[in-house]
Amino acid sequence: MDFRIDPDLCVACMACVRVCPADAVAVEGTQIRIVDDTCTRCGLCLPACPHDAIKASGDVARAGELALSGRAALILSVECAVFFYPATPEQVVNACYASGFRIVHRGVLGDELVAKEYLTLWADEGWGSMIRSTCPVIVETVRTQYPELIPYLAPIATPIAAEARYLKGLHGAETPIVYAGVCLTEGGRDVDAAITFEELADLFRRHGVKVENQAPYFTRVPEERRRHLSTAGGLPLELLMEETHASRRFRKVRGLGGLEAIARAVAVDRIDVGFVDILPCEGCLDHPLLGPPNELFRRRAIVGATEPVRARGPVVEETVARGVRVGEAFPILRNGHRPPAEAVEAVLEEIGLAPNGRPWDCGACGYATCRAFAESAAAGRTTLKSCPPYLDKVGRQAQLQAAVDGLTGLATYRVLRDRLASEVARSDRTHDSFAVLFVDLDNFKQVNDRFGHEAGNDVLKSTARECTAHIRTTDLAARYGGDEFVLVVVHTGLEGARVVADKVRTGVEVMGRDLGYPEGLVTVSIGVAELAPGRGGGPEREDVLVAADRALYRAKALGRNQVATGAA
Repeated sequence: MDFRIDPDLCVACMACVRVCPADAVAVEGTQIRIVDDTCTRCGLCLPACPHDAIKASGDVARAGELALSGRAALILSVECAVFFYPATPEQVVNACYASGFRIVHRGVLGDELVAKEYLTLWADEGWGSMIRSTCPVIVETVRTQYPELIPYLAPIATPIAAEARYLKGLHGAETPIVYAGVCLTEGGRDVDAAITFEELADLFRRHGVKVENQAPYFTRVPEERRRHLSTAGGLPLELLMEETHASRRFRKVRGLGGLEAIARAVAVDRIDVGFVDILPCEGCLDHPLLGPPNELFRRRAIVGATEPVRARGPVVEETVARGVRVGEAFPILRNGHRPPAEAVEAVLEEIGLAPNGRPWDCGACGYATCRAFAESAAAGRTTLKSCPPYLDKVGRQAQLQAAVDGLTGLATYRVLRDRLASEVARSDRTHDSFAVLFVDLDNFKQVNDRFGHEAGNDVLKSTARECTAHIRTTDLAARYGGDEFVLVVVHTGLEGARVVADKVRTGVEVMGRDLGYPEGLVTVSIGVAELAPGRGGGPEREDVLVAADRALYRAKALGRNQVATGAA
């Protein structure tokens, strides 16, 4: 089975990145793709994608060819009763025959073969720790992420692989095998084609076969057997009945997260954990391809109602079973190339540290630690877009950039606007006055034309320093735009503001001479306006700024390098 991301539906929201336990989602700019070599086919990305951009697909073309050949055997997973409901399993089997399959089995034989092998291992008291190996997702996760657990995997094939080998032994080695189910990696190399139930339904449509029109009974002697000693998935019923969930020799674990604890217990603490029945979900009935988790009990009820009664004796032919290899070996993979250390450190530097000076390690990105995330990001498997602390840091920087003028270091017009609104409201509550100073460089264009724009920038920065040098920390100095500045001085009347304005005017004039400019070239004109107590509401905010602007024009009219006053 392959997982593919539809680029037309994907919006690069990173939801799949955060839930993928195998780090198998690669991010290349705005494009997201799944790395086949790393993907364990757990399917967790399917329900996580809010845009239905991830599609699961099997080898439907090959399965169609084999069905048309009339020689293929089909292993039909028992979960088909859920997918094709309200059609009965008998109708589904009849539809498979009508589509060209020569033999149809419902997965029981493989479960029986595997269960018998497990009973043989269970009878041996000396194994210490053993992990159920009949789930390919668990096996692939162990091989890629926890290689120290490979020696503890039970040396048993998956039920589908075991059944495929059995069918080839029963009907001939050249018999092609097709598997239809939800966990399409189960058969491995022993299956010639694997398809989803949705693809099987599409195969029916292409052959003109309607499941609901099939007879509600088997139209030919079915190639199926009822269970004797197994449960779904290959565990022996005897084992489950013998050992309780509190048993030290048998443990039931659900979820891939349990592998980390098992790895520590077995490989680090050297604890014998007994037989571990671990699955990524609550069995195949809980697989994402069958629907949402909240419908699990409904699916169980359907399968339970359609499951035939148990057989009284063995359901596999011993003469054939003896020639079937049910064992499996799990080679240890070589470690892949790790990303460059400097690239990992660069990502960690971008993320930054928590306020206490330690890594965030919040897990919100889907990785346990910031370093694990950084290694994945350096390898191109994710981006900083999925790191909340980084996004928060960028957001704060953006707010800071929006609040501070990049050249002068003064507040921006946006901050000035909000501060004026709050000062108007405060004045209305407390009846305290405040004043606004509108400052404008008199001959700034001449400075730029004669001495260049870099010189003009130096004048702007020096003027900003003079503005802040004569106000308190509770006041505000802002760049209004171009060569204009606005000062807001709180708890200050008109006369006090005029004194501040004259200090600023004198300071700029002295600064111009100190920088070596001709006398009278670098000067400012300042308009001063006061908002008197009790003048609350909306318009006054504009009134005081407009009044200061008008006073500025009067200062210009008086010959520049002047201070003029006005009233809001």
